[in-house]
Amino acid sequence: MTNIGIKAFGAYVPRRRLSRAAIAEAHFWAKPGLRGLGRGTRAICSHDEDVITMAVEAGRACIDGFQQSSPKKLFLASTGLPFADRQNATLVGEALGLDENIQTADYTGSQRAGTGALLQSLSNASCDSLVIGSEKCLTKPGSIDELIVGDGAASFLMGSEQLVAKFVGSHSISRDLVDHYRASHSDYNYVLEERWVRDEGIMRIIPEAVEKLLLEQNMESESIDHVLMAGFDSRLTSNLAARCGLDHAKLHKGFRETIGHAGSADALILLADVLQSAEAGEQVLLIGFGQGCDVLLFQATDLISRTRSFRGVELTISHGIEDDNYLRFLSFNRLVDMDWGMRAERDNRTAQSAFFRNRRAVTGFIGGVCKVCGVAQFPRTDLCVNPECGKANTQEDEAFSCKRGEVKSFTEDWLALSLNPPLMYGSVRFDKKSTLMMEYADFSVGELSIGTPLEMVFRIKDFDELRGYHRYFWKAAPFKN
Repeated sequence: MTNIGIKAFGAYVPRRRLSRAAIAEAHFWAKPGLRGLGRGTRAICSHDEDVITMAVEAGRACIDGFQQSSPKKLFLASTGLPFADRQNATLVGEALGLDENIQTADYTGSQRAGTGALLQSLSNASCDSLVIGSEKCLTKPGSIDELIVGDGAASFLMGSEQLVAKFVGSHSISRDLVDHYRASHSDYNYVLEERWVRDEGIMRIIPEAVEKLLLEQNMESESIDHVLMAGFDSRLTSNLAARCGLDHAKLHKGFRETIGHAGSADALILLADVLQSAEAGEQVLLIGFGQGCDVLLFQATDLISRTRSFRGVELTISHGIEDDNYLRFLSFNRLVDMDWGMRAERDNRTAQSAFFRNRRAVTGFIGGVCKVCGVAQFPRTDLCVNPECGKANTQEDEAFSCKRGEVKSFTEDWLALSLNPPLMYGSVRFDKKSTLMMEYADFSVGELSIGTPLEMVFRIKDFDELRGYHRYFWKAAPFKN
């Protein structure tokens, strides 16, 4: 069998971590029992983040240090895709600067979407594939889900050479046991009775799948070094491990206290985390549950030490800041109807023909650099903007998305429309003598200062409420080491 498996990975968790105590306190008047779940934090998207923007960040974390690879396939897994009929993976691919001669596909409709996308990429070793799981979990105020879920993304570069983890085998069961569901017209999950789901579903289906995989591989459960069970609390995973004949001590504890359960992306986040500390030869068992079960087995190779330098889960968790403003969280998710004044009364219609013509500049953040004087500019034009040059037809493509910059000037504008006031914008100084007026992201009031190091992030620029259309562009955010 041809070797196939994981070449690289990356992860992204939003910067904001909402205090669960703040959630529980807000609902105490109606549901005092929620206070028992008010420990730790859950990762939440900011007002300009969603599945697409997190997928781009996770993808960049994966491939930025692996430029020798040019994936021929891109699979995006999520149950919270912003577009139901526009291929989200294609948009992510253009933002990542991938070649347009690439196969893209969205995987959705189940908590197994992440493991399903991994299995699809492993079915063909003829080319590299990029698999991204990204989840933004919309939850009903006052629900249990509001306290236990979280937002996040992870990505994997799959191939047949320079593997850090080799794919050993898998077993899947597809069985329509409904533990929860969300109808196509609904915003929120409907959760069924917990005990029935546990006894009839989880404790039956997962042990059956694990047993069959071990039998197919002629392996004993004792040979498994790491067990990853996505989406369950520690008490359930302990009982489940015993039912599967797996060592409880080898269970990954998960990120319930810091991130929350990240839906279909949760399995991929756990896998990225464990591979960053795994040792050569160790066996990793990954379990995804949802209307059946996917069980995947990987073995760390002699190249596993490379993963220590990858932009993994612990690094992105370390960049978080705690937020105890529950009302702001509701506003970010359009769960409270804020009055933004007359400045919000405008038509945000997107000219699709103009966007298509300029999509490399808008989505890919591709500008130009003059071959004569070396000055970079955005957008790219026929004439060099350098007043000492001004030559015509001297521009070559220059990607601004991967550039570092610094604050040249800034404004905190409390009068302009922003869903997270104040609106912050100013002049960003790049290398090659270029400057650009940009919006700033991820800064708190008073944090901006001249010379602050910056990196570029892909974010929601605007939302057309009337037509339900998201527009995306790049913003300048604090540089993270």
